[in-house]
Amino acid sequence: MTCTHCGRQPASAGNTLCPECLAAGAHPPFAPAGPPMAPLSGAPVGPQPGPLSGPPVGPPVGAGGPYDAPFAAPFPPPPGLALRSPVGLGRATVTLLALVAVADLFAIWADALQLDSAGQGRTSDLADLATGLTAGAQVLTLIAAMVVYLCWLYRVRVNAEVFDQSGHSLKRGWAIGAWFCPIVNLWFPRRIVLDIWNTSAPQGRPAGHRLIDLWWALWLVSLFADQATTRFDGGTDAVWEARVMLFADLTDLVAAVLAALVVLRLTRMQDQKATGVPFTPVLG
Repeated sequence: MTCTHCGRQPASAGNTLCPECLAAGAHPPFAPAGPPMAPLSGAPVGPQPGPLSGPPVGPPVGAGGPYDAPFAAPFPPPPGLALRSPVGLGRATVTLLALVAVADLFAIWADALQLDSAGQGRTSDLADLATGLTAGAQVLTLIAAMVVYLCWLYRVRVNAEVFDQSGHSLKRGWAIGAWFCPIVNLWFPRRIVLDIWNTSAPQGRPAGHRLIDLWWALWLVSLFADQATTRFDGGTDAVWEARVMLFADLTDLVAAVLAALVVLRLTRMQDQKATGVPFTPVLG
């Protein structure tokens, strides 16, 4: 049989966990796979689950909501944790990331104008105007996308903790704080997304990390490239400056597209896991 914790490795003989999960100190689910358990005596029972993208159904999770109504765990839900739909925030995040990509496209056009004028050894009023306008658009769209993205990330982090409390190497607050702490913001956010990704994957369906790794690598490259453009002092090597700005905007465009794909995939995984077959939360 397959390990009931990670859903990827075969279980050890006479156990429901694989050797790797046993060595990590993971606990097996509290209820074996089988028919849904009857609600506890006196526990509220809500309606059957419905699509996350539809209208709200019943009271919030933890009070007989759409996720936990068809199966009652033999223990109270963890305090402060409840499944909430990530679909709305996911769609808003993807929309704003698309606007970031559009702003990057206009910035690439402005960079091309700058590179052309620099190559001819002259200045261009059109290139300067386009660069100023696109830079402002990039800042505004990036701030808006970052705010909504962090709201989405915190929600899927809480949902992932409901799925499995033992599958996270960092505390919940780092989902937001890690982005603003120097040095650790180079790898903590990726680690958080990986933990959410792993615990949100349906059992028996391993979730590869190639998309996350590619997104994070491009994000770091664009981050350092943007930092390099801020050091320009308007010197004589205008061609080199224009090339670096063009490279920074190109990598930022690709990173925004990959970030949108990560949001779409992770939102879909949590949606399917929450509204599909009943699961039993795993406590650490």
